[in-house]
Amino acid sequence: MSEKNVKTIFCDIDGTLIRQVAFNELDENKFEVLPGAREKFREWIEAGHHIVITTARPESLRGVTVRQLGNAGFQFHQLVMGIGREERILINNNSKGDPSRDRALSVAVGRDAGFNDSDWSSVGL
Repeated sequence: MSEKNVKTIFCDIDGTLIRQVAFNELDENKFEVLPGAREKFREWIEAGHHIVITTARPESLRGVTVRQLGNAGFQFHQLVMGIGREERILINNNSKGDPSRDRALSVAVGRDAGFNDSDWSSVGL
């Protein structure tokens, strides 16, 4: 894949990759991977995309989070913890060669719904 086609993908954990549970119930060996999430991540890794996982989980849960994601079969490049729980807004410039081409795109998935019913074509995935 050429460098031009490599995308940076920001993805939440709870309710997006793994079924949502309270932070005090987190267990590195007990989780439910949501439908299609693991397969889509493997596809993205194989395509050479850069994956940044984001979560509202506090920094104190980094160890259990990294182990849980590994046990669940998720590969990623970075983990950003302690972000807010409400809307997340991605701000990026447009393409220098084509100012009409947005480089800040999004796909919203239903909480605990998984990835199978999402339209990835709208973001070129």
